[in-house]
Amino acid sequence: MFKTLFLLIRGSAASAAEELADRNALLILDQQMREAGAAIERAKRALALAIAQDGTEAKRLDAAIARIADLEVRVKAALEAGNEGIAREGAEAIAALEADRDAAQAARTLFAAEIARLRTIVIQAEQRLTALDRGRRVARAAESVRTMRKTPIEEGGPRESTLSEAEATLQRLRERQAESMAADDALAQFDPAMNPIDVADRMAAQGFGPRLKTTADDVLTRLRASAS
Repeated sequence: MFKTLFLLIRGSAASAAEELADRNALLILDQQMREAGAAIERAKRALALAIAQDGTEAKRLDAAIARIADLEVRVKAALEAGNEGIAREGAEAIAALEADRDAAQAARTLFAAEIARLRTIVIQAEQRLTALDRGRRVARAAESVRTMRKTPIEEGGPRESTLSEAEATLQRLRERQAESMAADDALAQFDPAMNPIDVADRMAAQGFGPRLKTTADDVLTRLRASAS
C-alpha cells in the first residue's frame, strides 16, 4: 500500500514537471538558444586566436629559413678560407635554426588542423542555430494562434512537433560542443614527457638508433661536401 502511494506521488511530481516544461517550452528554448549562441561566439574567438598564432608561426618559419640560407653561404666561405673555428660557430647556429624551423613547421601543421576543425564547427553550428531560430519563430506563431483559439484541437498541433525537432537539434549541438571541450581538456593534460619524438630523441642521444635532429657536425659534413 505504501509502495503504491509512493509511486503515485512520484508519478504526480513527474507529470507536474512535464506540464511545467511544456507550458514554458518557448522560454526554455530561448534560453537554450542564447547559450548556444554564446558557445558559438567562444568558438569564433578560439578560431581567431588559432589563425593569429598560425600567422606568428609562419613569420617565424620564414625568418628561420632566410637566416639558414644566409648562414650557409657564410659557412661555405669560411670553410673555403680554412677558418674552421668561425665555420663551426656558423654551423652550430644553423643547427639551432633548423630545429626552430622544424618546430615551426610542426606547429603550423597542428594549427592548420585545428583551424579547419574550428571553422567546420562554427559554420555547422551557425547553420543549425539559424534553422533553430526559424523553428522558434514558427513555434511562437503557432503558440499565438493556439492561445487565441484556445480549442482542444490546437493542443496537440504542429507546435509541439516543431519544438521537439528544435530541441533535438539543440541537444545534438550541445553534445558535440561537450565532446570538443572534453577533447581540448584531454589535450591540455597530455604529458609532453610521453611524446614519442622526445623519447626517440633521448634514446638517440644515448646511441640507440639514428639522431632525429641536425647537429653542428652534420651541417659541417654537408657543407664540406657541397663546397668540394
